[in-house]
Amino acid sequence: MSNELPQPTEPGAGSPTTSADNVLLLLQLIGERQALRVAEAAELLGVARSTAHRLLTTLRRRGFVSQDRPNGAYRPGPALYEVGLAAVSRIDIRRVARPVLEHIQQETQETASLAVLEGPTIRFVDCVESPRSVRVGNRTGVVRPAHASAVGKAILAGLPEEEIDRRYPVDELPAATTPAAMTSAADLRTELTEIRARGFALNWEESSDGVCAVAVALRDTLGHPLAGLGVAAPSSRIGSREAIAEFAPVVLRAAELVRERLRGPH
Repeated sequence: MSNELPQPTEPGAGSPTTSADNVLLLLQLIGERQALRVAEAAELLGVARSTAHRLLTTLRRRGFVSQDRPNGAYRPGPALYEVGLAAVSRIDIRRVARPVLEHIQQETQETASLAVLEGPTIRFVDCVESPRSVRVGNRTGVVRPAHASAVGKAILAGLPEEEIDRRYPVDELPAATTPAAMTSAADLRTELTEIRARGFALNWEESSDGVCAVAVALRDTLGHPLAGLGVAAPSSRIGSREAIAEFAPVVLRAAELVRERLRGPH
């Protein structure tokens, strides 16, 4: 996408089209820059500061932008991220990722999965099963709590803090299927910080007994998380969290391949 923006004019009375153009341009700018102040917005749009402030206030009221503090920079808000996540259904992420899933399965000999975020849960949308006799089965269509799965935690780690707050407004997390899963949103936030630092998420029998996994977020060309890509295996065969983490480089390389395919013809 080009960074060159059309030059709008100051919207006056009876110019809804120009005003709408400015709103869309603001969303594009905030999506690209991740932070935008009123003065910068006014200069880039070619409008008065009062107009830029009014437009940004409207976007904040609707949840498309947020502020860390009064008079602070405007950043992407929860509604903007929801639109980005909803776009997964329009980009046929499964078609783009399918060859990469097959490559992961061949390289690891374990089950490779693709999942998308739905509120506080994830839904597996594609899977390539391991050829081994003892394996994690195809989970396409299965829904799991996001905080109790590697793919879910990988996606959540790519969201801003205010979006995590919106999805988990109280400290008690939704019930999961195994006692190994976290129960506190505070613990989840701590783990998300660790995931951001190391670049991948782990799951040791948190979503299903006897299953472990490693996963990373699939990001769009602006860096927003679209889905999660992971490898799952029987924990009895893998043996430890350190051992499942050894598949992380494979999954990280696969995620970059998906991102390249999103950028161009495939």
